[in-house]
Order: sequence, then C-alpha cells, then structure tokens
Amino acid sequence: MYMEQLSNLQPYELHKKLLDQYLSFCKRRDAQKNEKRDIDVIQENHKFVWEDDDEIVTWEQKLAKKYYDKLFKEYCICDLSLYKKSKVAMRWQIEKEMISGKGQFICGNKICNESNHLRTWEVNFGYMEHGEKKNTLVKLRLCPDCSNKLNYKQKRKEIKRKVFKSTRNKFSEKSVKDNDIIIYQIPTSSNTQSIPSNVNENNVWSEQIQVEDEKPREDDFEDYLEQLFF
Repeated sequence: MYMEQLSNLQPYELHKKLLDQYLSFCKRRDAQKNEKRDIDVIQENHKFVWEDDDEIVTWEQKLAKKYYDKLFKEYCICDLSLYKKSKVAMRWQIEKEMISGKGQFICGNKICNESNHLRTWEVNFGYMEHGEKKNTLVKLRLCPDCSNKLNYKQKRKEIKRKVFKSTRNKFSEKSVKDNDIIIYQIPTSSNTQSIPSNVNENNVWSEQIQVEDEKPREDDFEDYLEQLFF
C-alpha cells in the first residue's frame, strides 16, 4: 500500500516526501543521543591511575575500573604531535599493543614503528583529571628521533640497562701489611675450593690462589629478567 502511494507521486513530490521522512528520522536519532554508550560512561569516569583507596560505588565507576584493569601499565603509548609546545599525551598499552610489542620493543610514539636503538625514559606525567591536577611517573620506550622530541625543552631521566660484570674474579687483595708480609683474603663461601696439593702449606699466605666464587643460579635468573624487561 505504501509503495503504491509512492509510485503515484510525481518525481518532485516523491523527492520531498522521502526527504521529509529522512529528516524526521534524523531528529528522532538526535533525540536519542542523550542515551550514553558504554564508551561514554568509561570516558566520563576514567582514571589514569586508580588508587587502592579510591571509592567505587556506582555502576559507572565499576565499569571504568573494569576497563582500567584490562590495560597494561608497564609502558605508555604517547602522542608527540605537539612536542614543541611541551604537550605530550599518554595512555597505557592495550592488549593488542602488548602482544605486538608496541611501546616496549617498538617505539612508544603512536605513529612510529621504529624498533632499533630504543631508549627508556622515566617521565613525570602531569595531567588534569576531573578538574584536579595530578602527576605520576611513567616509562616510555622511544627511538632516537622520538627521544629528541620528548626532550625538546626539558631533559628527561633515562633508565639505562645495567651491565653485570662476571663474578669469576681473582680473590680480593687486602692491602694490609704485617711485618712486610702481604696478606691475601680468601673468600668465605660454601663454593670455595680446597687448597691445591701442590701449594706449600708453610707458604700458603704468601701466594695468591685462584678460587672461583660462583654466582647462585637464582641470582642469574634475576639478572636475566631485569635485563629482559628493560
């Protein structure tokens, strides 16, 4: 019936009728825009950092906190487009970025995909949140070019990888003289080896004996993990 009515209209009348119906639909849609979506609720209640003592009472706060818990907060993703104005925007990694290595093994600038010669920076990030000024320390992994942008007006603190020296050293020489005899201090360790049989017992304190003080395997794991996560 409706299609029959439309078919009987002249082209201009059909145009006006369809256009009126479209505009009417748009008005109804705009009236429904007051209904908030989940993303609107999250944006209104979002916190860059949720503290343990923050009150979570309403369902809107619970939804925002649930979203926050799904973020990965070891490294940040940043926007350096306004770096010359000393304005740097930051957010935490999302799941797909953590999986791909974006922000850790790939430059943390959102538009940069460089993965070589990355440097780690500790930044005191200041931001406004719900009308209150806040700040927190965050870590950024950036390529050399993006590092220069980050430090355009203010030098940030760089976190450098620790270099672990081998512990398989000679024994430390104690610079103490007693009657012109130099005494060598033997490490007290459960891994200390017995004195070789070819050493003269009467001359044991006047000779430097090579003893290996091996590092416990647990410490090796800690060193490996610390280097891995830088």
